[in-house]
Amino acid sequence: MAEKELRIHNKSDKPDNIIMKENEILELCSEIEGQLPKFLRGYFAYLKGNVLPMTRLAYLRDVKFFFLYLISETELTAAVLPAEIKLAELDQVKAVDVNIFIDYCRRYKVENQRSITIYENSNKSLARKKSSISVLFKCLYRDELISRNITDGLDPIRVPKPGEREIKALQDDEVMIMLDVVSNGTGLTKKEHEFWQKTKRRDKAILILFLTYGLRLSELQQLNVSSFNFNRGEFKIYRKRGKESIMPLNESVIMVLQDYLNLERIEESQIASDGKDALFISLQGNRMTERQIRELVKKYTSYGLKTSHRTGYSPHKLRATAATSLIGRGNSIFDVQALLDHEQVTTTQLYAAHKLNTKRELVKSMEWELERKEGNNKQEND
Repeated sequence: MAEKELRIHNKSDKPDNIIMKENEILELCSEIEGQLPKFLRGYFAYLKGNVLPMTRLAYLRDVKFFFLYLISETELTAAVLPAEIKLAELDQVKAVDVNIFIDYCRRYKVENQRSITIYENSNKSLARKKSSISVLFKCLYRDELISRNITDGLDPIRVPKPGEREIKALQDDEVMIMLDVVSNGTGLTKKEHEFWQKTKRRDKAILILFLTYGLRLSELQQLNVSSFNFNRGEFKIYRKRGKESIMPLNESVIMVLQDYLNLERIEESQIASDGKDALFISLQGNRMTERQIRELVKKYTSYGLKTSHRTGYSPHKLRATAATSLIGRGNSIFDVQALLDHEQVTTTQLYAAHKLNTKRELVKSMEWELERKEGNNKQEND
């Protein structure tokens, strides 16, 4: 039987691609829910009503993985599939069992006929997994499905406080080097230069949008041509939590976008039907994927950093670059908070506290060997 065509009957003012993306996430959530026991319906309802769709999806994936762990690594259940796990079996799970699971998640391996893959999770990832499982058992206890609330016995996970993490961002001179590369093709390999000739205006527009507005990857990837009103000097983006935001255009952004749209973006007839309104198009004629944009950014930032492509920066670090550059130019952290859509101003304050050149300037003031040589030269000249 042929697969049914998915159609969108859109009565809202959201673009079809935004509706489609939201539907994809919801479909993935529904798919995982169908693989889990039906007595978790209260947990499913809690996630649906209280967390963002992507967080909901992450929690469901964590719970499924926890159930697979119970099946393959413990004797706590007789089930073969996650959906077969019984409520009575979960009621026998103790806090220590969850703590052992979290420790297992630090590093584990998955083996198949062709390869062995080692997975390693940071404390931040472990903390989210712990949260997923904690909410699960709290919901089951709240709904009177299990007899105990085991979450008080879960071990704490030490996650670095935001202020303890080193903020990675390009410095202004590195931004200029990167923009020179994307503008002129300087330093690109022969193969990269061939692609650059076809996509240089698109690539530059992507980088300028990231650097100017600190957009999230998903926000940029979902942009459409119809998102922009050049007459009014503005464009619309769709944020997390379903928010819409109108952003003003400056002359640099208008210049690079019109350069791309007028001189490089392929003809509409060559674009796939579901991507005709997409702003950024791949060479294959489709809307660029998040992965393609991420790799593009890593490549160009690696030239600014003068490092390997593998260690280039992600789009999120261009978001940090926009924040630190705006604050470094004397802009109010409250204005920057609004531009970047930080829920709490404390997040923006981290960038204000990050003095981009402080360490460099401090170290420059302690040039012991240069000062020693200069002192010796002065004595010789005297």
